[in-house]
Amino acid sequence: MRELAQGKVIEEVQTTEDAIVFAGVTHGAFRSEILGRRVESVERYGKVFYLSLSGDGKMPVLHFGMTGMLQVKGVPPLHYREAPRNATSDAWPPRFMKFILHLRSSNAHETSAEPTQIAFLDARRLGRIRLCQSPRTEPPISAMGFDPIVSMPDLSEFKKGMTKRTCPIKALLLDQSFSAGVGNWVADEILYHARVHPEQRCHTLSDEQILALHRQTREVCRIAVEVNADDSQFPDNWLFKHRWGKGKKKSVQTEDTRLKLPDGEIATIKWVTVGGRTSAYISELQFLPDDAKTVDGVESDLTQLSEDDEGVASQPVKRKRKTPQGTAESTSRKTRAVRKRT
Repeated sequence: MRELAQGKVIEEVQTTEDAIVFAGVTHGAFRSEILGRRVESVERYGKVFYLSLSGDGKMPVLHFGMTGMLQVKGVPPLHYREAPRNATSDAWPPRFMKFILHLRSSNAHETSAEPTQIAFLDARRLGRIRLCQSPRTEPPISAMGFDPIVSMPDLSEFKKGMTKRTCPIKALLLDQSFSAGVGNWVADEILYHARVHPEQRCHTLSDEQILALHRQTREVCRIAVEVNADDSQFPDNWLFKHRWGKGKKKSVQTEDTRLKLPDGEIATIKWVTVGGRTSAYISELQFLPDDAKTVDGVESDLTQLSEDDEGVASQPVKRKRKTPQGTAESTSRKTRAVRKRT
């Protein structure tokens, strides 16, 4: 987006009415606000990106959700792991389009060329399109924690934010108010390389574990961003390369290509639900200490901004359990997904 849009003028905006995806603004007002302005820069924070435009008006702040994407006219659609059904660069405007920017270069030598057209698509309407006067100081970004690429804290601050919590470490990593931009598989990758079990409670982590988590949070995110999230370029020793076979028949991987332990033996991938999300881990390397297991009276597995890539926030669901005295009391162990309309 930065390579295609930066420095160009928005000479036209096509929009489609959608009162869910356009949050706090109508599609018509969105068009009027950004039309005719120059794209000064394209920035990202966490799972949100925004366009800094010329002038004093508001800026577009965009979140893809689970199925949102950008498509450029005449260019094959980008995709994550699997291409969308019926994905084609020929049909224009593309299906599920919410807006299309027509971008014209301000360079005199390029003004005669056809404008670049970039479309924002969202099939399941889980993304959000907003306008903000100051994107970094207004929601949703102002409610987020550190971004591992943009604003990774030092070890002292990282430890302080982690040890005061009692939720499972996997749930904390998914909490966007703690680490903005870390999603489900990234959190599992961090925990795997740090050798920490996803269910271990934050307040039970040792200094060595916190140091490893700090290092791997920075490193995993750095590598993923450097290869532009192209999973074919991820290292072979990443869990990502081997985690997608749950519930399916045996993989076509040979013994030579399966994930190995340090001693050369085949690693065992297991799954557990933490914070409402399925977590993959290596049972031989990621142990749950006896004193770090779930106990009563601690923080819920879910945190205020626990949210998956589908824009679904999980909330504790109370259930009754019997105490030793035979009376019923409420607990919040189980969770359910509640669709957010924000």
